[in-house]
Amino acid sequence: MRLLSALVVVATLLGASVSAPAQDAAVDLELVLAVDVSGSVDSFEARLQRQGYIDALTDPRFLQAVRNGRHGRIAVTYLEWGGWGLFRHVVDWRVISDEASARAFVGSLGRIDPSFRGTSISGAIGLSLQLFALNPHRGDRKVIDISGDGPNNDGLSVVYYRDLAVSRGITINGLPILADAGNVVPDLDVYYEECVIGGAGAFVIAAQNFESFAEAVLRKLILEIADARPSAPTVVKAQFLQPGRPGGGAAGAPQAKAPRYFPYCDIPNNGRRMIFPAANDL
Repeated sequence: MRLLSALVVVATLLGASVSAPAQDAAVDLELVLAVDVSGSVDSFEARLQRQGYIDALTDPRFLQAVRNGRHGRIAVTYLEWGGWGLFRHVVDWRVISDEASARAFVGSLGRIDPSFRGTSISGAIGLSLQLFALNPHRGDRKVIDISGDGPNNDGLSVVYYRDLAVSRGITINGLPILADAGNVVPDLDVYYEECVIGGAGAFVIAAQNFESFAEAVLRKLILEIADARPSAPTVVKAQFLQPGRPGGGAAGAPQAKAPRYFPYCDIPNNGRRMIFPAANDL
């Protein structure tokens, strides 16, 4: 009951922190950028993450992809998260359609705030669902971008929240950062593939380290705007993975190998796999 009450409080706070823009706009994509700033992300790495999004969102290739859409614009919001109930809604929903609107968006990403304790991917997805409910811009598709450097170790079941988002027609894509993840899971990209992503066309692009994060972000954003998936794997700067279990890709897609993490997707820092209680079990 304590966890359920915390979720209600978080939802209330989030609702209070978001003010609706004055005018609605039809967009090609509603995109939540949900960025991990847990304790494992130091200030230097946090700055690299922020700069990665600044560079990607103002890159001419990204802006061209936006212009190529049916409406020629997308709605984006930027959320930083850590442990259960710990978050910052850094940039409210804004429409990006050209260089000026992109630079207005990233203008709010200069300041680096302290990190949070814990890594609650489930909480990040839950908060993202609240943001979609508060977005006045209606898009053809809805996508949550989860970037992070560790597994779900706090809050409720990540699988429950992933499946809840998918049931609402939302796609979750993943950008795991592999630099230090081996301390808890040796292959965070596989963990994201099995436990985090889901929905139509979902995919993972794994940054090898924080220095390669900007390139991975740019590639992922372009694919999301184009409603596409990686056509081939690459390990030069970012590793592309296709989802390997139902819910993350085409219906009936074959399972290449036995799951390594699913269904034990909630992994405390001691590495012991467990299943946290789902919301409907409380």
